[in-house]
Amino acid sequence: RRIVEATSRLHLERGPAATSIAEIARRAGVQRRTVYNHFHDDGALFAACSAHWRALHPPPDPAGWTELRQGLRELYAWYRETEQMTANVLRDAEVIPSLRGVIEPGFGAYLEAVREALDAHAGRSRQGEAAIRLVTDFHSWRSLAPLGDEEAAELAAELVELADARRSRSRGSRARLARS
Repeated sequence: RRIVEATSRLHLERGPAATSIAEIARRAGVQRRTVYNHFHDDGALFAACSAHWRALHPPPDPAGWTELRQGLRELYAWYRETEQMTANVLRDAEVIPSLRGVIEPGFGAYLEAVREALDAHAGRSRQGEAAIRLVTDFHSWRSLAPLGDEEAAELAAELVELADARRSRSRGSRARLARS
């Protein structure tokens, strides 16, 4: 537990790429060998740290969302709560394959569930699906974050609705052209 807690704190402060086993051991009050005895590789340590973090900061459950804006507000509030850790982990997953191996089935699978739930409350056009991918992306949220979660969720929902409406208008225009 001390090793996982020390690792989580270091990942929050510095990110996984800048966290050494020596520093984890020092912070946990154990020997480096003890860290290796409990976690045979980086992937095992990342998985334990991820499970610990998720237990402390559970993501919102998309199954309970009754509409697009509600889902976006809850997702954005969670992004705000976990911003520093999420930013550090996503950044470092680009360069650490074993971290990416933990992120994809965890955070990646969660985002797919979020996108499916939000898609159920929006249209099912390709444009709408692309807009949902955009507005659920953590980095997109960071661009919207200065607006505050309520206003950011409203703007994001309007983007999804606009994308779906664009498809409907486009179909109607093509049908009118075909009849001409």
